[in-house]
This record gives sequence, C-alpha cells and structure tokens, in this order.
Amino acid sequence: MDALVPAPARGRTVTRRRRVRLCDLDAAGRVRLDALARFLQDVAIDDVEETGWGLPEHLWFIRRIRIDVLTPFLEDREVELRTWCSGLARVAAGRRWSLRGDRGGAAEVDSVWIHLGPDGRPQRIGAEFGVYAEAAGGCRVSTRLDLPDPPADAPRASWPLRAADIDLHGHVNNAVYWQAVEERALRSGPDLRRPLRARLDYRAPIDLGDRLELVEDAAGDRLLLGFAVGNELRAIARLEQLG
Repeated sequence: MDALVPAPARGRTVTRRRRVRLCDLDAAGRVRLDALARFLQDVAIDDVEETGWGLPEHLWFIRRIRIDVLTPFLEDREVELRTWCSGLARVAAGRRWSLRGDRGGAAEVDSVWIHLGPDGRPQRIGAEFGVYAEAAGGCRVSTRLDLPDPPADAPRASWPLRAADIDLHGHVNNAVYWQAVEERALRSGPDLRRPLRARLDYRAPIDLGDRLELVEDAAGDRLLLGFAVGNELRAIARLEQLG
C-alpha cells in the first residue's frame, strides 16, 4: 500500500453519493473519520451485493486501510464515492475509493480485505472473481501488517464498549475504531482540520465482553493508538499530518 492505484481504464467501478447528515459531523461541521468509514463500508457492501460476492456465501473482513484526507471535508454536505478492486491475492483483495465532496473535500483510500467462505474460514478467490479482476489489472496485494506497536510504557486508558458498537458478525464494527481515534486526536496529535494520513491495521476482532484499553503514543503531529485487550494488541491506528 505504498502507492495508490489510479482508477482503472477498464473493469468494474461503482459510484455512489452519500448525503452528509448531522450525526456525521463534529462540533465544527467537519465530516468525522468514523463517518467517512461508514460511507466506505456501505458502498463496498452495495458493490458486492450487486455482483453476488456478498453475504451469505462470501464474507469480507478488513485487514488494513489507509485514508489520505487531501482536503478535509469541512463544509461538504454531499460526498461522491467511486470504488474499484485495486489488487488480488490468494485469499484477499484490495479495494480503492476516491472521495469528492460538493464543497471541495477530497480523500483517497486504499484497503485490503480477507475473503472468507460461509464457514467463516479464509477461502481462495475463484476464477469467477473476474468481474473485479479486470479492474485490478494484474496488481497484487499483501495482507502483511506493518504499523509498529506503541512503546511498552505508553499510557493506557479504559475504553468501554457498547452493545451498539457490535455488528452482525458479533465484533466491534470497523467504523467504531475511528470513533476512538477521533476522540484521542482531539486531545493530542494531528490537526483533523488539516490534510492528514490515517492508517488502521486490524489484527484480531474485538468483542463486546472484552476489556478494551487504548494505548496512546502522541508526539507533535503524529498519533499512534493501540487497541489492547490484556497484553494483546487487537488493532493499531496511526495519524500523521500530510504536507
């Protein structure tokens, strides 16, 4: 995920528009990261449901994501999202999104998703995935995670989970992690109203009964945030200013 793959000249792309609602905004009117994450997730689900690569035969669990907010969505009230397959692996696929707001907001997003069969186990992607493979254009993706752990002596704080954080699969929903990132970034770290890069590695699921702690390492315009259950880091997020 070092370089973003441009929109394909051929192959399947999907474009959707999302109205920005009151619940998507912070107190200053900026579209929050967790709201953007919901937009991304919804459009991806729309896509796989249209092609037959969604539930119940196929499950997709996010492995990692990078959101480059090139121009923050400060006054935008509608966002156009374009998405396509950006690469393939044996049991994984990459997905890109390009976002444009009606008042100038812009973001580019890349991600890798693990493909599971109906039994919940990783399943090889078959030849019928050609509906997406053409857009990938032969690009390969890796499921390797590379965000570092926070320092062992980094401060920890409890982060209570709510029943509303849990989705259909019984785990904390992808977008909920970004709520914690937003909260911590407002206290320390990058300025969310300036261009930034936000990355999140999902290592293992978090469930409602888990005693979750946030492990925070903040320095200037950078924030590294670990999602810890006991001694195990289930996810790592990193924010850093662009430019």
